[in-house]
Amino acid sequence: MQLGTRWNVGGAVPDRLAPPVVLAIRDVESQLAEVDTSQWRWTLTWLEGRPVVELDDGTVIRVDAAGGVHVTFDGAEDDHF
Repeated sequence: MQLGTRWNVGGAVPDRLAPPVVLAIRDVESQLAEVDTSQWRWTLTWLEGRPVVELDDGTVIRVDAAGGVHVTFDGAEDDHF
């Protein structure tokens, strides 16, 4: 695993993330509109060359070997982009 970077919810997403991952991040953020996320951050790491993006609340966005983007909330997969 390789550590990438951290950024604030709603902040600029790292340039090296593919558009489908950015779309998933923005979708998750839009679902949090009623929540105070002012202290929350995203953490980007790389596992086997693919991004893993985790929000402080435990939401995880992963890219599978076929390039599919999956979002999990509390350990249960919810969305596929």
